Amino acid sequence: MPEARLSRREALRWGLGGAAVVASARIIGCRGPSLRLVASRGEMPRAWTARLPSPWQLEPLEGGPAAVRDRLRGGPGRRPDLAQLSDGWATSLDPAALQPVGTAALLARLRPDAAAVARLYAPAGAPLLAFPWSLNPWVLVLRNRPDLVRRQEEGWELLLDPSLAGALVLPSSPRVCMALMGEDPERLRRLRRQALANDDRDGLSLLLAGDAEAAVVPRLRAAPLLRSDPRLAVLLPEQGSPLGWGLLLRPAGAPAAPLDWLAEVLEPPVLPRLLAAGWVPPLAPAQLEPALERLPQALRALLGAPSALARCRSLPPLAPAERRRLQDLWDGAATPTPT
Repeated sequence: MPEARLSRREALRWGLGGAAVVASARIIGCRGPSLRLVASRGEMPRAWTARLPSPWQLEPLEGGPAAVRDRLRGGPGRRPDLAQLSDGWATSLDPAALQPVGTAALLARLRPDAAAVARLYAPAGAPLLAFPWSLNPWVLVLRNRPDLVRRQEEGWELLLDPSLAGALVLPSSPRVCMALMGEDPERLRRLRRQALANDDRDGLSLLLAGDAEAAVVPRLRAAPLLRSDPRLAVLLPEQGSPLGWGLLLRPAGAPAAPLDWLAEVLEPPVLPRLLAAGWVPPLAPAQLEPALERLPQALRALLGAPSALARCRSLPPLAPAERRRLQDLWDGAATPTPT
């Protein structure tokens, strides 16, 4: 961009020295409105956001995904030009408040199930209102339990092991718990009796502090600990698990998204750095394998796991009647078995 120029007389009138003239000219010549990518703090990898092209800037919000959703709905603060939310939060938005991100060509490079997520689970042919840039299955983290690790072929049945009674942290979402264990009332009753807490956000803290021996958490939170804590084992059972997606959303009326920057998440040099930190774009296994090769074996197995990932399932929005049915089922599992 050409620098704005000040005459010597103007510089003297404003009291500017030589270096200050150059700095001031650059500010005047390059000033312009920034474009905001809004995300909950910690919900996007720095290896990617640090490469945002000018005039884009990341605005991290406190208050979790609810704060991002409220900004998209017109809440306090400047309206975002692009926003990050999980698919569960994104489907609570009015689709009329969004417009396509413009990533149809990028979607062709992703797993087949990413297309339904890009439509926010609307029928085929609906607008592609989201860019699904990461996927995140739920995993089981064990602390100092090599006996259970040796039985990992039992999968999610390990949650019912008597030795974990009162030492298990479950997700706060009843739907996720039922997606793991099915809808049999007696099995759910047994599962609920096992739980020390239902708290996926602070579940790892309870585990690391020694209050729990097992926790079910999103893979992204557990993967980095494989490098730093030898007490831990992280299992993604072969039968798969519920799957969460990270999405980028473009509000209606917002300017064009930075498509070249979006594409960087799918290829080097960004892709290997994301994988090393536990972030996994929804690419086919063959596309991920070259970037996974340099990672430690345990982390590579957890992030790759093609057979288990093929069995992971998204959780589309529920109709109100189905939501009530599942809630009643979960609530009923809190009561003791009739004698």
